[in-house]
This record gives sequence, structure tokens and C-alpha cells, in this order.
Amino acid sequence: MEAAKKELAYLQGLITRKDDMGGDNDDARYMTMEDGTMSMEKEQLSQMASRQITYIDHLEKAIMRIESKTYGICRVTGKLIDKARLRAVPHATLSLEAKLGLVKPPTE
Repeated sequence: MEAAKKELAYLQGLITRKDDMGGDNDDARYMTMEDGTMSMEKEQLSQMASRQITYIDHLEKAIMRIESKTYGICRVTGKLIDKARLRAVPHATLSLEAKLGLVKPPTE
């Protein structure tokens, strides 16, 4: 969790530095190739930061499931999620079978 938060802070710092380097001239006539590249890099960093925020949210929810003793239980089948899957995706809430759609969710 700490590593994910550090990565997010790093990405946000890069975005801020890109903003600071942008300058005050917003006139499109003066936009150079470098400005376009910088804009594209900033967009990529923003997407990475957004994914990192989502990942941290998933980890926090996994911690809540650990505390409520529901971690590792598939929310579709109610069975235990394979340990190898949890090692690969620590925030998984579905067994591999449920994720692949091999198991139909119970109907009410």
C-alpha cells in the first residue's frame, strides 16, 4: 500500500512539474512540436495517476475485507479464491471461474 501511495505521489509530482514547465502562453499559433509532446506526456501521466488511484482504492477495500474476515471469498460463488490468484491480484473479489464467466451469478 505504501509503495502504491509513493508511486502516486511521484506521478502527481511529475504532472505538477509538467504544468509548471508549460508557461503562460496558451495561444495555439505558438504551440510547437515540443508543446504537443509535453501535452501528450502529461496526459499519459494523468492516466497512470488515475489507474494508481483506482489501485489504491482496491487495496483499501481489500484491507477492509481482511478486517471483516471476507477477504479471499468470491462474491459470486461464495467459495475461496485460489491463493495463486490472490498473489497475482491481491484485491481480487472474484474466483477465476467467476471472472471468466464460467459460473453464473445466483439469481434472486
